[in-house]
Amino acid sequence: MEYKICVYAIAKNEIKFVDRFFESVKEADYVCVLDTGSIDGTFEKFKQLGVITQQKKYKNFRFDVARNDSMKLIPSDTDICVCVDIDEYFEKGWSDILRQNWRDDVGRVRYRYTWNFNPDGSEGIVFMADKIHKNGAYKWKYPVHEILVPTNNLNLRYLDLENIKLYHKADDTKSRSNYLPLLKMSVKENPFDDRNVHYLGRELMFHGEYKQAIEMLKYHLTLPTATWVDERCASMRYIAKCYEHLGDMQNEEYYLKLAILEAPHTREPYLELAILYYKQQKYLDCALTLENMFKIKERYLNYISSPECWSAMPYDYLSMCYYYLGEYLKSAKALTEAITLSDEKRLKDNLKCILNTQNVKKFEIAPIINQL
Repeated sequence: MEYKICVYAIAKNEIKFVDRFFESVKEADYVCVLDTGSIDGTFEKFKQLGVITQQKKYKNFRFDVARNDSMKLIPSDTDICVCVDIDEYFEKGWSDILRQNWRDDVGRVRYRYTWNFNPDGSEGIVFMADKIHKNGAYKWKYPVHEILVPTNNLNLRYLDLENIKLYHKADDTKSRSNYLPLLKMSVKENPFDDRNVHYLGRELMFHGEYKQAIEMLKYHLTLPTATWVDERCASMRYIAKCYEHLGDMQNEEYYLKLAILEAPHTREPYLELAILYYKQQKYLDCALTLENMFKIKERYLNYISSPECWSAMPYDYLSMCYYYLGEYLKSAKALTEAITLSDEKRLKDNLKCILNTQNVKKFEIAPIINQL
């Protein structure tokens, strides 16, 4: 059986991304776009490309309503629905992988999603997204950070396809000012929904509302449904970040330690605690915290995972700590690890400086010397 695929999306003033988006999704049988009020030619461009499109303007916009309206454009003979944003694009061949692996008992597909890229072009935050779903079996819920929820009692399964790869390269100039009021609306509608309470606390932090953010994130931790330890750990880390901005290093340290206890398998709270110790010139505490962090070898693909934890930065901090502690060989070894992850000139210059220090046994780090 040849399964039919429909890609569907919502759009507003996305003209700069239209060609890239369409080139990556035209493998599908159908492409549908609901335009929510573009004035830059986005709507007209999609019509020219032959996309199934309509325009609908909203007095009070919310993402779940718009996405559910966009699903009304999906042709009835579609088997597989693929929700994509206009600033995202697939790696070629995704549709063949999807068709070959899809079965009638599949409800959702998880795929590899690169949410952002580092300044050097390398991947930043990467996790498994799940916006591919069976036609007619789901609807969207929540004003923002919307999710798919089942519309029936069918016993459908998840399918993991890591070789389907979707990339996100956003317009950083585009405002996200509507996120905060939409999240407040979401929490008002569902005050015991732990996911959106967490998101609201984080958004308040982004807006510099640190005291309100602390209150909301602490509320998140009290909810009986807030059981995902990675997200609980993130709430604790955000609370610590808020205390940092408020100049309360004692509570900052306390909540970072709580975060480590909550999710000791994640690197993020270790790194943030180490940076706090470095700022306080507690170089031994910083080094010990980083050494414990490096014992964590598995990187979990979720939206909370920070690429910085797996970059040269932690080794850079470790090198500086050992340097100030007079442990020059350990400092040099940490720098060699950093250099394998980054070609930053400063790191190489630092290593040359340390190699000229009297007590460094150069032969023990010889492999890196030839690369300088």
